[in-house]
Amino acid sequence: MMPAIDRRQVLAGLAGSSVLAGCSSMPGLPGVPAGPAPVLYYLGQAKVYRVDPDVGTPETLVDRGPADGSRPQGTIHDGIGVHAGSGQIFWTDMGRPDARDGAIFRCERDGSGLTTIVAPGDAFTPKQMKIDEASGKIYWSDREGMAVKRCNLDGTDIETLVVTGNPVVDKGDETRWCVGLALDPGRGHVYWTQKGGDNASQGVIRRINIAMPRGSTANNRRDMVTLFSRLPEPIDLDLDLSTRTLYWTDRGDNTISQAPMDPPAKFDPAIRIDRTVVLRGLNEAIGVALDLPRGRMAFTSLGGEIGVCALDGTGRRMLASAHGMLTGICWG
Repeated sequence: MMPAIDRRQVLAGLAGSSVLAGCSSMPGLPGVPAGPAPVLYYLGQAKVYRVDPDVGTPETLVDRGPADGSRPQGTIHDGIGVHAGSGQIFWTDMGRPDARDGAIFRCERDGSGLTTIVAPGDAFTPKQMKIDEASGKIYWSDREGMAVKRCNLDGTDIETLVVTGNPVVDKGDETRWCVGLALDPGRGHVYWTQKGGDNASQGVIRRINIAMPRGSTANNRRDMVTLFSRLPEPIDLDLDLSTRTLYWTDRGDNTISQAPMDPPAKFDPAIRIDRTVVLRGLNEAIGVALDLPRGRMAFTSLGGEIGVCALDGTGRRMLASAHGMLTGICWG
């Protein structure tokens, strides 16, 4: 088993890296639709990778690190999404955690055409992101910015949907840090996590409407619903809209869990008992991405893991370990 790492050192760019492990093929699943299967796009500290989990040949599409191969300072890639229509890849860069210098980038499917979409400083520390193709918007959680935001695909018209704290007055208050994000465009909802301290059971998962309710502001959302509270340390999110199921990674207990998106009436978010842990034993769990037509999900960890398993957590197959810090992941 790989030894645990200090996440503070990781964020400072001190964690080591090594070569991607070999991947084995994955047998087809019953009922899998015809046509080409999606591949995985995922992030290292300053890199964008692509791998076919059924073939296992990784590619580095983008490398924003120094030419001498040293670990970059002020660069921590985190959230990633692929625009199905254009094939373009979008991702966030947290920048330095103690400075307002986060950014969002884009490239073509082959890694060419690196473009800055949201300039450094127009975001604080952007984390998980999602693309709503129908509306032409990018959504992201901004950690030290203590907010959920969105903009157009070209980076214009940045909007703040919800504010969870003041970056100056509440600096260092991790209970206000927005981290994971997921969208339900059909019902007009945005979901996000606030992680709390390291494994401190302060984490929450919340939901608001995409449309601002009358009489509300980003600082006073009257439609905010807390779905879970007192979680160890929830990080990234994904949704199965067909079964109304929420999936998330938790870096406190290093798990992936699932739960109904629609809780029972008069529920208490602090004592919900319908959370099911489907995967355990990750090394600083971060990313999760669902491939619903094939009944599988992929995951990453700060400890350098990337793997796939069934939606119920069975059949875990690791594609890599000791691969340096890994963060966001998506199918595309």
